[in-house]
Amino acid sequence: MIHHLSFGTDDLARARAFYDPVLAVVGLRLMNEDEQSIDYGAGTLLFSLERPLNGQPATPGNGAHVAFSVERRTMVDEFYRVALAQGGRDAGPPGLRPEYDANYYGAFVFDPDGNKIEAVTFSSK
Repeated sequence: MIHHLSFGTDDLARARAFYDPVLAVVGLRLMNEDEQSIDYGAGTLLFSLERPLNGQPATPGNGAHVAFSVERRTMVDEFYRVALAQGGRDAGPPGLRPEYDANYYGAFVFDPDGNKIEAVTFSSK
């Protein structure tokens, strides 16, 4: 079982300005912040953004992304809208992705550091 996922960032303030409103849509809140990381969760840590420990610039993983599960399609739509409003870049607008599953409804966005994030639901609502 996965405990949490982390992405690198060179600018924690910029990352927080983006992720605070975006992750609120999927039910996560800021749980901890220090000079090294910002951590989000819903009771326990789930997702964090961290300065690279090796001191090198943060880079997004090629092909890597994290998908946040939501309850309704309207939440996918809101996730996408809020992410773009906060400076995210489109990586695939909200819609059905039948190549994954007949009910797979998701949206993809690149955060300001170039990390790919997604909101997804299998609900028909």
